[in-house]
Amino acid sequence: MSNPSFSPTFQALLKEVQFTRDILGAGATQIRRANYASKGTYFLALVSLSTGLERLGKLCLMMDHLLLHGSFPDLAQLKREIGHRLSLIHERTQALVQRRGLTLQFRQTLEDPIHGAILGCLHNFAEGDRYANINLLAGAPSATDPVAAWHQEVDLPLFRLRVSPAKQARIRRNAQMIDQLIGPMSMVVHLSETGDAIDNLEDASFRTGAMEAVGPYRQLYVLQIIRYWVEVLGELQYPAMQVSDDIPHFSEVLAIFNNDDSYFRSRKTWEKL
Repeated sequence: MSNPSFSPTFQALLKEVQFTRDILGAGATQIRRANYASKGTYFLALVSLSTGLERLGKLCLMMDHLLLHGSFPDLAQLKREIGHRLSLIHERTQALVQRRGLTLQFRQTLEDPIHGAILGCLHNFAEGDRYANINLLAGAPSATDPVAAWHQEVDLPLFRLRVSPAKQARIRRNAQMIDQLIGPMSMVVHLSETGDAIDNLEDASFRTGAMEAVGPYRQLYVLQIIRYWVEVLGELQYPAMQVSDDIPHFSEVLAIFNNDDSYFRSRKTWEKL
């Protein structure tokens, strides 16, 4: 009898979850670092997070399909019914959690408006916003800039809600002080996340300080979203093992993401897991 640990199905599932872990780790690291001066870092983060969460969510839906029908959904079903629609994957995951009566340790739902804003930005990025610049050049002026969307829908609310008024005031004072000291000798030529001109040192310094304050919260909320799907997949793996010998221990591969918020706050980088 062949060892199920080496079956093609087992290997495919194991490689998929390992790959997903790695790209989510990269995305969680890069989203903390992104700012107006490194817009490419936003794209690195958005590509990794949208792809990783889509794959993680699809693994959950595939396990649910296995439990319901004794087999995985075929490629046509995944493409036709789900595609890259992260919001739909989230809705279907919520539905299976409720239908199966799963009890998750950390968060039963992603109910926070910031979670919703992040999922919305990543959904739109995967659905087409990742090509916003090319679409604009090709004559589609209605294309949404994903960096501007993230800044307006995630960063600014986080700054208002999670950065204390005292820290906000300190960031502004520091920016004013830097401008007074070296502003007259400096020239600033930059564009903000929304495409507005940044032409003075006070504005540039304030934006830098604000995004440094927001970065840890961006990362925390992203990690909470990842953890949600990791928990769901962990709940589904053992029933799935009763149906098929080809199911690996997903929760072991993804264990780094199944920690509490205090641990999430203690780490800045997630590439080396």
